[in-house]
Amino acid sequence: MRRHSFTLLSLCWILPIIYPSAGAGVAGITAAQTLSNQSIHDFIIVERNDYIGGRVVHTNFGFQPDGTPYTVELGANWVQGLGSEGGPENPIWTLAKRYNITNHFSNYSDILTYNETGAVDYTDLLDEFEDAYSIAEQTAGVYLTDNLQDTSMRVALSVAGWKPKKNMAAQAVEWWKIDWETAQNPDSSAFVFGIADFNSTFYQFSDENNFAFDERGFNAFIIGEASTFLRQNDSRLLLNTEVKNVTYSSDEVIIHNADGTCISASYACTTFSLGVLQYDVVSFNPPLPTWKRTAIESFHMGTYTKIFFQFNETFWDPDTQFFLYADPIQRGYFPVWQSLSTPGFLPGSNIIFVTVVGEESYRVEQQSDEETQAEAMAVLHQMFPEKNIPDPIAFMYPRWSLEPWAHGSYSDWATGVTLEMHQNLRANVDRLWFAGEAYSAEYSAFLQGAWFEGRDVGSRIAGLLGKECTNEDVNGNSAGACGPMKRYQVLHGTTREEEYDIANGWSASSFLTFGF
Repeated sequence: MRRHSFTLLSLCWILPIIYPSAGAGVAGITAAQTLSNQSIHDFIIVERNDYIGGRVVHTNFGFQPDGTPYTVELGANWVQGLGSEGGPENPIWTLAKRYNITNHFSNYSDILTYNETGAVDYTDLLDEFEDAYSIAEQTAGVYLTDNLQDTSMRVALSVAGWKPKKNMAAQAVEWWKIDWETAQNPDSSAFVFGIADFNSTFYQFSDENNFAFDERGFNAFIIGEASTFLRQNDSRLLLNTEVKNVTYSSDEVIIHNADGTCISASYACTTFSLGVLQYDVVSFNPPLPTWKRTAIESFHMGTYTKIFFQFNETFWDPDTQFFLYADPIQRGYFPVWQSLSTPGFLPGSNIIFVTVVGEESYRVEQQSDEETQAEAMAVLHQMFPEKNIPDPIAFMYPRWSLEPWAHGSYSDWATGVTLEMHQNLRANVDRLWFAGEAYSAEYSAFLQGAWFEGRDVGSRIAGLLGKECTNEDVNGNSAGACGPMKRYQVLHGTTREEEYDIANGWSASSFLTFGF
């Protein structure tokens, strides 16, 4: 240790090689593991929380018949896209099998539909949506290959014939198919890259979604991977340590922690969530360049809130996984209920949870448990008017939008954002690197996105330290896969200056100042 010149700090640890990660989630652990596999061991992982896993986090909830609590996941909950014979396997599925994560297939066709009057069958709208989505999906492929201007998912679906308008049952179906996946509504979600990311997982691997409910927690696979290179009580893992400032240059990176310590290293990889960067939770010195800040602000950080109930009985159909509710007034108002008291999951647990996203997440996360419970219970009474529904014996939900280390659940491509803009989000700034699900072009919002980006950055840094960079695409091409990342200093639009003319409806310059 040595004294450092910064006045706010008392001690600064000097690492001659590397400081790889600002978090012990999937990306941070995978990056560090990649370095360790290249015989690079001089690193430190800094994690704000007291556990390994990041946004893969669980908690105790309710009680089993023997009095012990159940385990429920607050964040990431599914292995999405498993693998098919003759094709590649999702690395998260590989790890889930390696560490025997308890999971079961989520059957999205196993769904009953409701509105404010009770059970009402509008499952025909699910087929109508799928027909329109199939048309939009083909159109997205044309847009991608022909480099056509992207639009929103709303526009694409409307052109394909899906226009829910004031039909609240159709709005509920759309929420189930779009918002429930992206944590954004179709008006703000990108069309081409939304479908491309979806296809990269469910067409490349498989269309299966397996729900994890392991009593150890879903993060058991991350802990397991960490144990392959970290010893018990390893000094290279700093839990309960909050990063406040990152000072970087072309020579080194210095991490300033809230406890007054700092870490100096040749390279650093931050795995801060997109929400943390957007909320300026951590300061950067010098400030991140404009091209980087523009990219950060160009993407969405969605919030996905699961609200858990345990009752003293399962008053809903115990053989059905999902229940879709269409509120008569408000889209996305406690719409998707998912039973865990169902064969293959936790039968007899009497646990059900409802998911809200986006603006509804922001709303319920700012109000009390009592208010949210009363609202959701009123919906259940509408869905099951013939039932005498008891009060829950356990109730709980996380508040992801208010977590200062997350500020949301996962990212989403915004309308109009290009691949070049996303590359600016990924790209390193001098010796400061970035990794996590948001930085994955093909798998953003997925756990495998965090895994792939952690491995990519870890391998690039290993190469810069004189080891072998093993990055390559599925065809074995490694061009541009190693060394500093490509970035775009200037991103041009599609309209040239000379096109602002009367032929295009532009009769006067927008730079005229007569009335200023």
